[in-house]
Amino acid sequence: MSATDVVEVSGHIIDSLILAKILDEIIEAEADYKIVQMDVGKTPADLSRARIEVTASNDEALAALLARLHPHGAHPVTQPDAELVAATMDGVLPAGFYSTTNLHTAVKVGGRWLDVENPEMDCGLVVSTDKTMARTAPMHRIRMGDLVVCGSEGVRVRPLERPSGRSPFEFMASEVSSEKPKALLVAEVSERIRRARAGGGKLLAVCGPAVIHTGAGPDVATLVREGFIDVLFAGNGFATHDIESNLLGTSLGVSIREGTGVEGGHANHLRVINEVRRWGSIRAGVERGILKGGVMYECVRAGVPFVLAGSIRDDGPLPDVITDVVGAQDAMRAHVGDIDVAVMLASTLHAIAVGNMLPAGVETYCVDINQAVVTKLADRGSHQALGIVTDVGLFIRDLAEHLTRG
Repeated sequence: MSATDVVEVSGHIIDSLILAKILDEIIEAEADYKIVQMDVGKTPADLSRARIEVTASNDEALAALLARLHPHGAHPVTQPDAELVAATMDGVLPAGFYSTTNLHTAVKVGGRWLDVENPEMDCGLVVSTDKTMARTAPMHRIRMGDLVVCGSEGVRVRPLERPSGRSPFEFMASEVSSEKPKALLVAEVSERIRRARAGGGKLLAVCGPAVIHTGAGPDVATLVREGFIDVLFAGNGFATHDIESNLLGTSLGVSIREGTGVEGGHANHLRVINEVRRWGSIRAGVERGILKGGVMYECVRAGVPFVLAGSIRDDGPLPDVITDVVGAQDAMRAHVGDIDVAVMLASTLHAIAVGNMLPAGVETYCVDINQAVVTKLADRGSHQALGIVTDVGLFIRDLAEHLTRG
């Protein structure tokens, strides 16, 4: 016996192609639909609203289809309160827990919709004991007794909408040469950063070692010194080669000025790590006057917080590197709530990790010479990420020029 329900979706559902995606999902599921109400906004600022009657072959097929429509912001018109189940162990979510997206989310509790405070994907949804607040919580932060949302009933999300007006996304979709869009994108990204900062927004830079290898370290240092970068996330490699380039003039043993290897240079990064460990911290080297330049130097001088997350590949590592991956995640989470713009620079693993923590509302730009890298964030669910395929050194140089020349 067939099963039917009515879902509702609102927002910029036409120009953002949200309605088209919903209908595609219904057809792909071999279900039927009828648009029973459609209110179309008359101006770009007006919202549109649609009610769609969805019919599937049976209750199970309908439930599966509704779950597929959920990330697109299409929810049953009538929704019960969310099911809350108390966690029985620390660090363990109840069976059937709702797995979050990074989209704006609300949960229905006691007949009221509560906005979720910190949207983040791949977490659980926890409601406060007085049922007045809701937040996301990664699995390791769950505590026995936490009220966790189970199932998707009583949960709604607001899909990411296409920015109105001129935006970098328009350039990416334009039928122009492969060179022209990059210049336009750099100018537009710099304008977006200026606009965000004018409104009190903050910029996060996520940097990989290639930033130093390509000679862009001084440009990133300038952006820190001039106050454009508010938070820095990186790994052991980036910080090590930044310090190596400023103490020894090499990056992974290759001369920054001449681009050629130096005798014994293969051990330079190890010698630098060893010295910083002797100092006790990067800050100690700056305060003692040993480290006199570079990105990490400027971060210490300007009071810009940085999180260096370790990996299994690390040499040393530097004493500032957080080697506990869960501890590194939590250290990053302490900063991402205030971020408005994120720039991921030649760092595949860090970019994906940080992208998974960012709310969908954070404008995110992933820059890498490898096209596969810049698509990974969107593939992993960070739908707000814009990929820019170009040499990261040239991109940062041009971005620094745009931001500092005025």
